[in-house]
Amino acid sequence: MHNRYVVDSLRAKGAVFVEELSECPDDRPVVFSAHGVPKAVPAEAARRNLIAVDATCPLVTKVHMEAARHHANGLQMVMIGHAGHPEVLGTMGQLPEGEVLLVETIADVVRLRVRDPARLAFITQTTLSVDDTAAVVTALRSRFPDIVGPHREDICYATTNRQEAVKAMAGRIGALIVIGAPNSSNSRRLVEVGRAAGCPYAQLVERAADIDWRALEGARVVGLTAGASAPEVLIEEVIAAFEARFAVKREIVETAVERVEFRVPRILRESA
Repeated sequence: MHNRYVVDSLRAKGAVFVEELSECPDDRPVVFSAHGVPKAVPAEAARRNLIAVDATCPLVTKVHMEAARHHANGLQMVMIGHAGHPEVLGTMGQLPEGEVLLVETIADVVRLRVRDPARLAFITQTTLSVDDTAAVVTALRSRFPDIVGPHREDICYATTNRQEAVKAMAGRIGALIVIGAPNSSNSRRLVEVGRAAGCPYAQLVERAADIDWRALEGARVVGLTAGASAPEVLIEEVIAAFEARFAVKREIVETAVERVEFRVPRILRESA
């Protein structure tokens, strides 16, 4: 989780955020990020007998399992994602070095050097733009006709649903506000999707205090969406900020109903 509001709330409750497992003392539980971690991290936690809680998003875990299955079948992986993103680092760290090749753009696909063009599979970062990913997938399939894709879409349903909702309202709004962290991939993609779909102005904010009100002058209809990690309280905060300045009429744009529920990690269920 990288939403600053959520991180600060957890820190206020006593959570300590670290980059490396070596920073963790032996007598405190360690929680792995929702983005996932390289395979070596839980292995080292087990070696040290740490109480480890794997909070990796189940949709990210699905991608990890896909990669492991393809690797077991002798296929080299191509991952579509952003270099340096925590999820990409965690996924690439599931397999030995050189077994996962990263591409971000169609140009990367053109330059790609693989071990065997007939023995490839691809996976994707879960928080990408559906449209941009489709273009890269098309380029991969064109250059490597035998490449194997996922049985189901790797991109997170929450990411996909938000992007579709933005597309549905983009032609009707004069501006788009996206609530999300500046280091949130899926939040930044929402801004890009809004602009590509015809919205004349799109703005990424972490909280209501970050809104550039002057940039919204003349916009009679403003679209509001949020990244997957933004809590509902921040959405209500932004709505309240609009209501303090304008006479506001709310309208929900819903393109999908989400009924997916994930169970908490096993170690927490067992301790409860």
